[in-house]
Order: sequence, then C-alpha cells, then structure tokens
Amino acid sequence: MKPVLIKDLLTSEPDGRSVTVCGWVKSKRDSKNLVFIQVNDGSCFASVQLTFDRTNTQGANAENIEKNLAKTLSGASVRAEGKIIPSPASGQAVEITLMDLQVLGECPQEEYPLQKNKMSMEYLRGVAHLRGRTNTFGAVYRVRNQMAFAVHSFFQERGFCYINAPEITCSDCEGAGEMFQVTTLSLEKIAELGVKAGQGGMKIEDAHKIVDYSKDFFGKKASLTVSGQLEAETLATSLSRVYTFGPTFRAENSNTPRHLSEFWMIEPEMAFFDLEDDMDLQEDFVKYLLNWALTKCREDLEFFDKRIKPGLIAQLESVVKSKFVRISYTDAIKELEKHADKFEFKPYWGCDIATEHERYLTEQIFKCPVMVYNYPKEIKSFYMKLNEDGKTVKAVDVLVPGIGELNGGSEREEDYDKLLKAIRDRGMDESIYNWYLDLRKFGTVPHSGFGMGFERLIRYVTGMENIRDVIPFPRAPKLADF
Repeated sequence: MKPVLIKDLLTSEPDGRSVTVCGWVKSKRDSKNLVFIQVNDGSCFASVQLTFDRTNTQGANAENIEKNLAKTLSGASVRAEGKIIPSPASGQAVEITLMDLQVLGECPQEEYPLQKNKMSMEYLRGVAHLRGRTNTFGAVYRVRNQMAFAVHSFFQERGFCYINAPEITCSDCEGAGEMFQVTTLSLEKIAELGVKAGQGGMKIEDAHKIVDYSKDFFGKKASLTVSGQLEAETLATSLSRVYTFGPTFRAENSNTPRHLSEFWMIEPEMAFFDLEDDMDLQEDFVKYLLNWALTKCREDLEFFDKRIKPGLIAQLESVVKSKFVRISYTDAIKELEKHADKFEFKPYWGCDIATEHERYLTEQIFKCPVMVYNYPKEIKSFYMKLNEDGKTVKAVDVLVPGIGELNGGSEREEDYDKLLKAIRDRGMDESIYNWYLDLRKFGTVPHSGFGMGFERLIRYVTGMENIRDVIPFPRAPKLADF
C-alpha cells in the first residue's frame, strides 16, 4: 500500500480505514501494555502518533511488531500499517493503531548526531546532511519551498516570462570584482612558469603576462556570476517582462551571519517601467510573499514565533498591512542626521546607508517599511539611470523593520552615450560590455528591475538569525563540506 503523507493523514477523518505511514521516529514511550511512537515524515511540522495495545492485538501482526519495537529508536526509519482512529491525546485529532510495523533503517543511538538535548545552530551546521530532521530545519526547508513557489506565482500571475541566466560570465554586474574564477588552466603549470620567469629576471609587475587566457576554456577570463541582471535585461528588451531566479556566487571573505558565498537571487526586469513603476512592483512583491508565508506556512511560522523570534508573525502582518513610506536618499540622510548620536557610523550625504541606519528609519522614525530612492551615483552601480541633477541615480532600496534592506533596484540607463560614459568613468573594460551597450543602440527603451536575495527573504520570514541556517548546504569561507 502506498504510504500517506502525514500532513494529509492529520486532516483525515478517524474512520477506521487502513493506511500505511512511513517516516522517522522522533520518540518512543513503552509502558507495560501500551506503546506510543511519534513519527514524522517531513511533510508538516506535526508528527503522527502510532499506538500499540498489548492487551488488544486482534488483527495485528503482534509478533512482528514486538520484534521491530526493539529496533524502533529515535532516528530509525519505519513503515507502519494501521487504522486511523480518534486520538484522546491533546493537540491532534487522529492517531494510528498499529497492525504491522517494519524498521526500514536502524539508527545506532550511541552514534546518532541528533541527540535529545538541545543542540546549537553551530553544531547543526556541522551535520547539515541530517539537520533537516530537526523541528527547526524541517520548518525552514518547508517555508523555503513555499516561498520559491510564491515567487513564481507572483510573476506568472503578472505576465512575466521565467528565464535562465548563465552561471558562468565574463562580465561583472556589480563591479566589485569579488568573483570566483572559472578556469581549466593548470595552476601548477602557471606556478612553474612563474618560477622560471623569475629566475630569468622577470619583474613582479610583469607577472600577469604569464597567464594566457586565450588558451583557457572560454578563450578569456571567466567567473561564476554575481547576478543575472545584465542577461535578464537582454530578454526584457525582447519579451518585455522577465525574471530570473537562480544561484549566484560572490567570493567575499565575510564570516558574518548575513553573507553566503553561494546564494539564490530573484531578479525581474521590466521594459517600459520607470522607477515609480518599479517601486510599485517591489512593494506588491514583498507584501505578496509575506502574505503567502502567513497563509501557507502558518504552522511553521507559529513554531518560529514561539521558539526562534517572538513577535515574528505580528511583524510580518504589520508589513503586509502597511503603506510603504517613500523618501529620497537626501531626505533620509537629513532625518538620520537628527539622531547622529544613536549610531556607530555617523550618517552624512554620500555615505552608504548602513544596516543600523536602515533599521532606525523603519523601526524608530517611520515605524513601517521604507523605500529610499535617488542615491548618490558614486555609491551605486554603473548601469543605473542618472538623474537630471547629475549627482544622483534612479535607485531604490526597500527597507523593512527587523532586518533593514530586503531588496533593491533601479531604473536602468537606456541612453547609449551616458551608459558608455559611466563605464569609462569607472575604468571598466568596455569591450566586455559591447553586447550590453548594443541594447541601447538598437531599439533602446526605458526599463527597470530589482533584485532580492532569496536567503535574505527566508531569514526574514523565519526569524532565523544566521543566513547559513536558511539554505540546506551553506557555502561560506572554509565551509563546503556537504
């Protein structure tokens, strides 16, 4: 008999019909006559209770059940057959009275890394291959699944086309240079050539000449992408509204609760959208996602609210109900300067707004989400549209209480000459961006877009403190074990 998912079972009528349940044992309580086994299959937060009454074994394979009970320990996988009956226990409407039991995979207790005592998040990162069985991480991964579905639902409902941006690129969207290089060149051979060149009198400043990228796999220097935005723009200028949702990479040597080396980005691009249109879409997007979490992941969010971050649900509900405040960067700085004594990093016009500033704006000054727009051009990327003042660009960051920046975007520069000047002013290699400039040469259009880090969203929705705990297999400096 095909097993029933526990999430479906728990909403079933206790009508005595026979079912098969599979999962992992959370706990077992064995008294003289009664045995209670909690089993979870990951389909929902709750477990189902299996019961076995030694005084009433009519119809049950009692001998086989008794044989397997000795092996039914925490972490073991089981296949249980039984009947759905009303449960006298509080907190659940049904339970299963056992007719047969099979242990599919034993779990030696002395070696099992997931012990009943409280385990730290740091410890669980060291057993990432098993942490999904804990209440916390089972809930995280279910929320992650639902939010991924919500992302696609939002854009599909609004006529967007889902596209796939390349993971290998020769252009740096952000201009930060913190990219993982992709190469088939032998590092050992290059080192050997370097030693020989040094012995021959080559100066250190000429060492770069040793590496011949024309002999590399792609014939030029290539890296893992930090963003799919530029490629998404190409298809927005043919399909009008597109989005990409996939992995991105950043070789940033940051060991903080907010950074990952591999993460997922949501990046829509919209032709014929100005900054105001972009801001409207971002506000709708955030509210849609949070409302989805509140309605589709309620049981898991209640766990996070109780055990991880008290007040989480109220915070998310408040954002959904709020009208986002929109304020220029210049005015935001003026507001922050009034409270300069509150900050470690003093705000001033031209500074990059720090997390402490973002949270103060949302939690203390406005007490709601805030959209800061028109940033100084010097602190934003080359592709953002220059305002008429020549000092600011049409960029926006969406700030929410509790975390600060959640997503950000801009109107893109659609003028060929202005974009070329921005590239040259930053000393970028314009030959790498010829294809990108072509979009402004052949039928250019006003267009906008934004990006949201998926893990940042999951961290916000779950209240988890460390971003490494909202992705199944975190990648960070010195961390790539699984």
